[in-house]
Amino acid sequence: MVSRVIPVDPFDLVIFGATGDLARRKILPGLFHRFLVGQIGDAARIIGSSRSALDVSTFRQMVKEALLEFSPQAPQTKTRLSAFLDKLDYVQVDATGDAGWSDLGAALRKDVVRAFYLSVSAALFGPIAQNLSAHGIATAQARIVVEKPFGHDLVSAQALNADLRRSFEESQIYRIDHYLGKETVQNLMALRFANALWEPLWNSTHIDHVQITVSESLGVEGRGEYYDRSGAMRDMVQNHLMQLLCLTAMEPPSRFTATAVRDEKVKVIAALEPVTQQDIVRGQYRALEGGDSYCDHAGDSASKTESFVALKVQVANWRWAGTPFYLRTGKKMRTRGSEIALVFRDPPHMIFPKPEGQRGNALIIRLQPDEGITLRTTIKDPGPGGMRLAEVSLDMAFSEALGPQSEPQDAYERLIMDVIRGDQTLFMRGDEVEAAWSWADPVIADWTETGQTPHAYDQGSAGPDDALMLMHRDGRRWRTLG
Repeated sequence: MVSRVIPVDPFDLVIFGATGDLARRKILPGLFHRFLVGQIGDAARIIGSSRSALDVSTFRQMVKEALLEFSPQAPQTKTRLSAFLDKLDYVQVDATGDAGWSDLGAALRKDVVRAFYLSVSAALFGPIAQNLSAHGIATAQARIVVEKPFGHDLVSAQALNADLRRSFEESQIYRIDHYLGKETVQNLMALRFANALWEPLWNSTHIDHVQITVSESLGVEGRGEYYDRSGAMRDMVQNHLMQLLCLTAMEPPSRFTATAVRDEKVKVIAALEPVTQQDIVRGQYRALEGGDSYCDHAGDSASKTESFVALKVQVANWRWAGTPFYLRTGKKMRTRGSEIALVFRDPPHMIFPKPEGQRGNALIIRLQPDEGITLRTTIKDPGPGGMRLAEVSLDMAFSEALGPQSEPQDAYERLIMDVIRGDQTLFMRGDEVEAAWSWADPVIADWTETGQTPHAYDQGSAGPDDALMLMHRDGRRWRTLG
């Protein structure tokens, strides 16, 4: 099965912060891959911008080196690589001053889509947006893309929204969360709303609980000082895990449009019950023998910032009343992996002996590293010996089921192409961001005011023991990834 690639309209994409790490590792390699598969046509142009004084040839050489390092296809496609580099231009701009803006305006065409990707510090979102407007560069059809973190709390998120809306309409603002660009996340909507099988079961009558896990094997080395100002709750739960929760819990939208989908996601956040401290476990990884701890990486021996958080969340509506959502994320965990697991209730009357260690039926949506869907079901154990039951998995990996030509594309590739197409479905709306902070702020304020210290946990483990108890006290247990 081969996916049909539809070329996007001609565009001028300006990448602010084009010499930065995100541009080198993700944005530019993603654009190069879209060019290789034919989605970016000959009329497209990519303009790098930063405060660095570079000429075009130097910028192209920098991009070439980045692609050879971070794009698997680049070393084998030197002719196409050269053609892609020919699309690149560079304009030096002072984000907070007046220098370079007239040059940038002169470099842009009037008859194509204009998109501005702000791969810069959030402190520069407002000044760049204001300058794009003040210098007549942001047309009524232009799009602006902003990276997370989108605010540090509700007040800062509201201020950022206000800054952007002074220069752009909400319909022009694309708040990017790369988790929403993952193939499996989008397949979650297809699984629910395109199949008669699942939606009748997608409620508290049939689902016992939901687990959402984002586990990372790496720590915060190299970015400890930044991370220490946020922690797992701000860095992961308030945005990534919240988005996964919304897509899992939302009602069917009336139609598949950006407005309808995002309306339903906001309703989920509004229905979240306040979280009590007994339903939250915070953790911080400690040093291995001869190694560094979180505090060492953060540069603060007294840091109380969490590198792990697990919490129990209740959605107060008719669909989910009585079905808790358990969320967890952490650094330096046993394995790297992300999944959504819907664990079904046991049959109301079991006529067979329950197999030892049986975990029950579950639908598992794997987000990374091997994107796919697993259905865990119960069958008769083959062979003689009576009616003995066994659990088996019906497993579908996208790369195997759809063939090598349908390998899931990188999330950044998909989302940038959605920006060019003007599709906001997979981007957060301003009120959605503010609603998420309104829910998260009281949780963070509670443990800050009480001076709580995170529980220590071993690197390479599943997190603090108290996180296990969060499930065990309800007669449940966390799934083991991998």
